[in-house]
Amino acid sequence: MIEFTQSRLKNGLTVIVHEDASTEIAAFNILYHVGSKDEQEEKTGFAHLFEHLMFAGSANVADFDAALQKVGGESNAFTSPDITNYYITLPAANLESAFWLESDRMLSLNINPVSLEVQRKVVVEEFKQRYLNQPYGDAWLKLRPLAYKKHHYKWATIGKDISHIENATLQDVKEFFELYYAPQNAILTVAGNVRAEEVLALAEKWFGSIPRGKEIKRINEPEPVQTEERRLTVKAPVPLKAIYKSYHMPARFSPDYYAADLLNDILGRGTSSRLYSRLVKEKRLFNSISAYNTGSIDPGQFVISGKLNDDVAFEEAEEAIDEIIQEIQNQEIDALELMKVKNQAEATLVFSEVDVLNKAMNLSFFALTGDPGKVNEEASHIQAVEAEKVQKLAKTILNPANCSTLYYEPIPV
Repeated sequence: MIEFTQSRLKNGLTVIVHEDASTEIAAFNILYHVGSKDEQEEKTGFAHLFEHLMFAGSANVADFDAALQKVGGESNAFTSPDITNYYITLPAANLESAFWLESDRMLSLNINPVSLEVQRKVVVEEFKQRYLNQPYGDAWLKLRPLAYKKHHYKWATIGKDISHIENATLQDVKEFFELYYAPQNAILTVAGNVRAEEVLALAEKWFGSIPRGKEIKRINEPEPVQTEERRLTVKAPVPLKAIYKSYHMPARFSPDYYAADLLNDILGRGTSSRLYSRLVKEKRLFNSISAYNTGSIDPGQFVISGKLNDDVAFEEAEEAIDEIIQEIQNQEIDALELMKVKNQAEATLVFSEVDVLNKAMNLSFFALTGDPGKVNEEASHIQAVEAEKVQKLAKTILNPANCSTLYYEPIPV
């Protein structure tokens, strides 16, 4: 159980505090409700670009990391299709430094031609290294637009095309910042050896005078139900054949999400899962195989991916996957198997609540539902899932008409 208090400043900033006297550390997490799905289709990659720009200095802080390191702190950030999250850990005694640093860049980020050009080059190089020049790196660049035709999940957080960042103007970037990096679009969570009244006072002191931003009109439209199988074959200089099978699945905060997630675990979590034990260990068709889901706030993707052993045909490998899917759709799920994946999921959940930073991140994320206390309902939702529900979702989700399949075929270098 994560205990917390929640407040909201007049400018709309949500402030959440979790007190934990067992540590001398404080975690300072600020979640901005903006991800790649909030971008315009002709201007993508901006949310991820800001993950870098936010460390390029602000009006009163030339070097964010250097200032933080002087008080014993560390920082980082990540971008997803749904959110951009910035976090700091530092000695609790130096907590006010985090408020100073984060409020300064929310109010007066130093966006200028030099900082934009520097970070633009960093992002373009990352795009090339991680997505274009790495084996299988562009799989999601291919798979997302195959699976999504309307929703803005159809491009990756890095962007739809590298030219969007290369051609981004200073005005484009400033407009994006002014719209999304505003207090009413942010959730500030502090966890650790702190006091709620102290945190709220600091929030008011450092963030209270920042003006509320413009009203944000979310631009996404629901993805239509997929009614026919989609396929794409990519040929590239990769070491092994690979298969990606991606299915539309319930949203992260949907009641059906937990059964879908456990279905995912039964099929592909770890070496004892059905896919791995049968297709890697027994039949030796795959070098590796797993199942995972995107955990997206809007309906996401349930993905089965694997790399084939030499001389195994795509058709043989895919037929073997389909055979295991049909088994879970048509045969009763063993109670012990379901209990095992439930316990694994709950153990992961419990472990995530040991670290104060994870607590802060989880509270921030669940605050997007309007009630951060829902973070404490996760374990009960997991344990409440029945085998019949998992099987029902297997029939609904793992339907060929709901599937987008990507074949990755090696070519000689």
